[in-house]
Amino acid sequence: MLFWLFPAAALLLAIERITYLWIWHNSDIFKAICKYPAVARFGEPIGVLEKLFYLFKILQIGVFLAWCMLLGNTFIPLPTGSLLPMSLGAGLILMGQILNFGVFYRLGPSGVFYGNKLGYQVPWCNAFPFSILNHPQYVGTLLSIWGFFLVMRFPHDDWILLPILETAYYSLGAYYER
Repeated sequence: MLFWLFPAAALLLAIERITYLWIWHNSDIFKAICKYPAVARFGEPIGVLEKLFYLFKILQIGVFLAWCMLLGNTFIPLPTGSLLPMSLGAGLILMGQILNFGVFYRLGPSGVFYGNKLGYQVPWCNAFPFSILNHPQYVGTLLSIWGFFLVMRFPHDDWILLPILETAYYSLGAYYER
């Protein structure tokens, strides 16, 4: 099953990262697209990007759940590990979400959703979580992904595949968003 499942997951998960990189490097074109009535009804460019963010999170979670259901041969994905990996995974998820909520708290929508690229003044932030990391939102997301798969798929051989893939995608995103 991995023969077709991994490439399908990789393709679906790449859509988010490619879209964000395209918007980052083509913000003027994105702003122009956001003026079309069919897109403008979703708001200003930051609002459109925010809605894309939630759509991508639904897609990402859907891919993760489908992975667990298909490889776990179950309709309801259930944790598969022992207490130690489940506890470690839960801790990673908690740390990841603290970082993510910290980013949203510090930057607000205009900072999180590329306001600096879309014509908004976004003040530089050196407070937590930016005081400890350059890309706390990406690190937070990756900690959550690794934690999820520790809880849901460890010790199965496939538990590591999507976290490694997402680590590569987010690392490339951070690199090319400089």
